[in-house]
Amino acid sequence: MKKLFTFILSCWWSITALAQSSTIDPDNLYPKVKLETSMGVIIVELDRVSAPITVNNFLSYVVAGEYDNTIFHRIIGEFIVQGGGYDTEYAMKKVNQDIVNESGNGLKNTVGTIAMAKERHPHSANRQFFFNLNDNENLNPGRDWGYAVFGTIVEGEAVLEAMGKVKTQYSESLGWDDVPIEAVILQKATLLPASS
Repeated sequence: MKKLFTFILSCWWSITALAQSSTIDPDNLYPKVKLETSMGVIIVELDRVSAPITVNNFLSYVVAGEYDNTIFHRIIGEFIVQGGGYDTEYAMKKVNQDIVNESGNGLKNTVGTIAMAKERHPHSANRQFFFNLNDNENLNPGRDWGYAVFGTIVEGEAVLEAMGKVKTQYSESLGWDDVPIEAVILQKATLLPASS
């Protein structure tokens, strides 16, 4: 029991230290990010109160310019628009360490929210994110880990709706389903000043 308590305490200290060391714009609990895409501008408001680790992780990629000129490589109508992981040539972008899954933070995968993509392992999210095109109850935590929501669109809902309607196909060269026939590009991601 003592070993378990020590392990849990050390994990908590590690997570706290990581969150504090990588905090960008620390006094802003609800930072906004402008996403300039090939289909228009989307502005998201992030929720650092509910998802501090996820927000800090996302912002670290934003301020480093790591999301600039990436593609939305997976679009499923009335479900999700996913991107952030590949450049315009479909080459995988640099990945920082995986983060703790904050899906139990009370935020739900409802239409217009932004959440972290992950592999099967619950704590495997790193840089890829997605927008919910619908109220996706199946992505919320239940008996299994869900997908961590960390913000919502405050401007550009029509742009997201248009993205959800683009034509997609199976890409033989990539081995992926739901790839847009005409690339949808995230040209630039910018952290907006706190007053915006």
